[in-house]
Amino acid sequence: MTDTAPVTGSASGPPEQAPSVDHPAGAGLIKPGYDPRLTNEELAPLRKQNWKAYNFFAFWMSDVHSVGGYVFAGSLFALGLAAWQVLVALLVGITIVYLLCNLVARPSQATGVPYPVACRVPFGVLGANVPAIIRGLIAVAWYGIQTYLASHSLVILAISLWPNLAPYGDVNQYGFAGLSLLGYVGFFIMWVAQALVFWRGMEAIRKFIDFCGPAVYVVMFLLCGYLVLQAGWDNIDFNLAEDGTSITGLAVLPALLSAIALVVSYFSGPMLNYGDFSRYGKTFAAVKKGNFLGLPVNFLVFSIVTVVTAAATRPVYGELITDPVETVGRLGNTYAIVLGALTFMIATVGINIVANFVSPAFDFSNVWPQKISWRMGGMIAAVGSVLLTPWNLFNSPTTIHYTLDILGAFIGPLYGVLIADYYLIKKRKVYIDDLYSMKSDGAYYYKNGYNPVAIVATLVGAVVALILVFFSFGDSANYSWFAGAAVGFAIHYLVSRNQPERKPAATVGGAEGVEVI
Repeated sequence: MTDTAPVTGSASGPPEQAPSVDHPAGAGLIKPGYDPRLTNEELAPLRKQNWKAYNFFAFWMSDVHSVGGYVFAGSLFALGLAAWQVLVALLVGITIVYLLCNLVARPSQATGVPYPVACRVPFGVLGANVPAIIRGLIAVAWYGIQTYLASHSLVILAISLWPNLAPYGDVNQYGFAGLSLLGYVGFFIMWVAQALVFWRGMEAIRKFIDFCGPAVYVVMFLLCGYLVLQAGWDNIDFNLAEDGTSITGLAVLPALLSAIALVVSYFSGPMLNYGDFSRYGKTFAAVKKGNFLGLPVNFLVFSIVTVVTAAATRPVYGELITDPVETVGRLGNTYAIVLGALTFMIATVGINIVANFVSPAFDFSNVWPQKISWRMGGMIAAVGSVLLTPWNLFNSPTTIHYTLDILGAFIGPLYGVLIADYYLIKKRKVYIDDLYSMKSDGAYYYKNGYNPVAIVATLVGAVVALILVFFSFGDSANYSWFAGAAVGFAIHYLVSRNQPERKPAATVGGAEGVEVI
């Protein structure tokens, strides 16, 4: 071992630098011997890790408090569960997400590298492009959907303020390819606004999400309180099943398990590349504390407010409304509509940046570090999202559920392989300098830069999960993430455990590789 500068930003390295305009994803430490094909400023180990527990708490608040999150929680009532059963499912599901996030956060926090670089340990220095491209493409699709949701809030706000614009918001009068003229204007305003925040780098993103999470809570509590007062507590029925009847007896159990599985699948994307953020954690204890506050605690409060708000819409408006933007639009008060629409719009921008802008920025940069910077990687995702016409994708509930299932099918095995390799095969030992080495004797070079075991385990896991999605029996498709993760985990562990340990390359980083446990 030579030094630990990449992890702690010690005095042996150059002066510490937080993310700035010049270093949008944070200043990295590039050592002599690092191969340019694997290295740029954004992918190198951080010189400084400065995020505290509140930053991770705010990260999860931004990730949860979106229009999509609200609609998703409300959609669980379609399974026929009673309100308290939905609450139980949400709480159990988010607790599982919390535990899984702690596991996936550790490799990147310990080494200071983003998710695609951490994947070089199990997949190989070039094989890591497989999970990077898969995660990047998924982020592109969701980036477009979340941008559309935010722009929908903007359209409602514009029509409320200037009713004469209403015809331009009608796709049948002024529409093209499934979106109205006003919708296009709103979409591209939000598209540009997100790009401006992203372009300023991770420090600007951190400050943005620090603001978004608490701000949305204020509006959600006000909205909930207003509806409860209008409805009267005694008139609120928490039986929110679509036909007014909830399932009972043993039939509750499979519906409850399906709801729990859907919660985990919903968070599987940001959970997989959580290392892109945990790398900024000052300590692992700070990451875990932020995760605890932001996931089980925050999500429980969010779930209760969501259930009460949705339940109150039925006596007030005569129908169940699970979309907070639509609920705000029914208020009839211009000031309330402006405040509510702006808040949910900002909240959705928050989740979009942290979940779907940062991830592809690192992922696409990892594919070609010398040509694709962190900023260019993010912009590739932003441009690609427009071409998918995300409004058409979102406006189909069936498509949304299948998207979640397919997402879980590919992401599950990637998660399983990463966890099996880091905790059971490598036993939390990482040679940081070898993450940037193309030397054939490097620890992560495997066969021409690829680890066939990890790639095959991922493919088999994805096939099993996809079978559950497209040839499902009952609700088996809801468990595709778990099936893919379990198969990827098992195959990678069983095949890799008997292989000899690979030693670090002798000359990378000026001496032998840095080992982090």
